[in-house]
Amino acid sequence: MRTREVTVLGRALRTGQARLGLTLLAMVALVVAFGPFFAPYAPDAIVGPPLETPSTRLLLGTDILGRDVLSRLLNGGFALSWMAVLAAALGVVLGCVVGLTAAYRGGGVDAVLMRSMDVLLSFPEIIFVLLFVSMLGRSTLLTAVLVGVAFVPGVSRVMRGAALPVVGSEYVLWAKANGLPLRRLLLREVLPGVTSPLMVETGMRLVWAVSAIASLSYLGFGIAPPAADWGRMVGENQDGLPVAPLAVLAPIALILMMALGGNLVAESVARAVGRTEGKV
Repeated sequence: MRTREVTVLGRALRTGQARLGLTLLAMVALVVAFGPFFAPYAPDAIVGPPLETPSTRLLLGTDILGRDVLSRLLNGGFALSWMAVLAAALGVVLGCVVGLTAAYRGGGVDAVLMRSMDVLLSFPEIIFVLLFVSMLGRSTLLTAVLVGVAFVPGVSRVMRGAALPVVGSEYVLWAKANGLPLRRLLLREVLPGVTSPLMVETGMRLVWAVSAIASLSYLGFGIAPPAADWGRMVGENQDGLPVAPLAVLAPIALILMMALGGNLVAESVARAVGRTEGKV
């Protein structure tokens, strides 16, 4: 099984698509990790008149409140990054637990779990998050957790479908007959058999988490002002787009690089999984 996963990753990383995706992700990661150290001003400092055009002192100009766009851009990716990673990880872990349990237990447990997931799946992700944020208040941690919970139904259905052939295999039946506890059986016997689709699902959920959290920040439900955030920068400066387009286009470019890079890598892994299984 371990050799098979290495083969999948090797095939994926040998493609130009995957290398391009990793390059884009690496560029965004460098901005997120080291950008704050190179910001010329504090992200909330007023450094000039609103919507000032770029100059030697202000390379990207100022935003609608007179803050340095470059400084806010270099400081604005950290929140989006950790929130997206937390949301994707939470959604994948919980969805994997629900999906594997439903596939292994079957019968009534399977029906109850999957019907519950269908109910959650009927809510659009953004609407689901906004519903609870409006009741519980705005918080970056709460937003990330809610986005992760919104991913659980989709992940659980994918993992259940992938696990159904595995739970009927001889080695799983042997482990069950020998009284292996459920937790150890799922982790040691069932989970290794669904690692490839799990890798693909993780990559896709990370991309969707970036899009969802950036959209929520644009709507004003992400990180609270005056802290810098790429999604909020787009929402704050959209009215000044004709005068100072870089205040909007620069954060959009970084969001697109993050989402596109993750999508390219996830798609490369999906194609590699398909070739390994003889489906592509």
